Amino acid sequence: MQVPLLDLKTQYATIKDEVMRAISEVCDSQSFALGPAVAEFEEKIATYCNSKHAIGVSSGTDALIVSLMALEIKPGDEVITTPFTFFATAGSIVRLGAKPVFVDVDPDSYNIDPSGIEQKITERTRAIVPVHLFGQVAQMKVIMEIARRHNLAVIEDAAQAIGASQDGILCGNFGDCGCFSFYPAKNLGGFGDGGLVTTNREDLAQKIRTLRDHGQNPRYFYKMIGGNFRLDGIQGAVLTVKLKYLDEWNEKRRQNAALYDSLFADSAVKPPKLDANNVSFYHQYTVTVPERDKLQKFLAENNIGSAIFYPKPLHLQDCFSDLGYRPGDFPIAERLCNEVLSLPVYPELLPEQIEYVAKTVLKFYGIS
Repeated sequence: MQVPLLDLKTQYATIKDEVMRAISEVCDSQSFALGPAVAEFEEKIATYCNSKHAIGVSSGTDALIVSLMALEIKPGDEVITTPFTFFATAGSIVRLGAKPVFVDVDPDSYNIDPSGIEQKITERTRAIVPVHLFGQVAQMKVIMEIARRHNLAVIEDAAQAIGASQDGILCGNFGDCGCFSFYPAKNLGGFGDGGLVTTNREDLAQKIRTLRDHGQNPRYFYKMIGGNFRLDGIQGAVLTVKLKYLDEWNEKRRQNAALYDSLFADSAVKPPKLDANNVSFYHQYTVTVPERDKLQKFLAENNIGSAIFYPKPLHLQDCFSDLGYRPGDFPIAERLCNEVLSLPVYPELLPEQIEYVAKTVLKFYGIS
């Protein structure tokens, strides 16, 4: 049996006609940058996310950058975040000349440990960027309490967590901004790069809309220095079609994860632990395992796709060496980088495929 890590072709086949009609309408209109298709998507995704404003941008990375710009993060400022995340989280901070200040993560949820945040706050700290990693919301109640005490902005990196919630509140609604990615492999993926910023603040929404279009408002009159962060019309059209199916796809991911959980019970495989107040939609089903690299090779030999998110924490990456971090500074993140392995969890997986994956993993550990 063959089980890829992700199978976008199977999903596409079920919605191909709708998608091609939507693309054709954009081609007929010739509105390729922003335009009616993006406006329609923004309206529908704002409703879906239960946010007052949703602003389409060119990528999840640009969502982070434009949010930081709107909140006036400047050179010399410090922004607290996690070392166990995709590069863009910290890279966006450095792009603005600010300094990422890392806090270790919780070993069960893989998200930033709120208990370590307050001791990293200095007079230069301006913001916190928690990441809702693999589809699970970070502990935002505690994080927001800390931010309010110290008058800090909060930007949620929700690139992997669209639709996920905590205490009934959808991610992207806790902080000043929520940043989402529509990279093709995401739960809601486009036909290329795309992103979104959600906010419930009118002032930020207006500012981000201006910043995403070079800072002009009206055209050729520049209120501020922005960038080219516009979402393409074709992406807006495709995402509007796919949004209709997102709840169904997300629920399938939850069901697939639950089946894995039951199959891995009482084994050497430690499934992701879901916080009791969270609903996660498993952008990745990421386990921690002994002999991770050998297991991944064994899975490949048995035609099973897997991936390592992430093999090296950000504080030890060469590009951040000037920050002065050393091995051992964030031991949990460093350990996870040697133990995590993501298994197939996409919605179109069949139960027999999940059972084959789990059986193969357990076989590696001598469990039949």
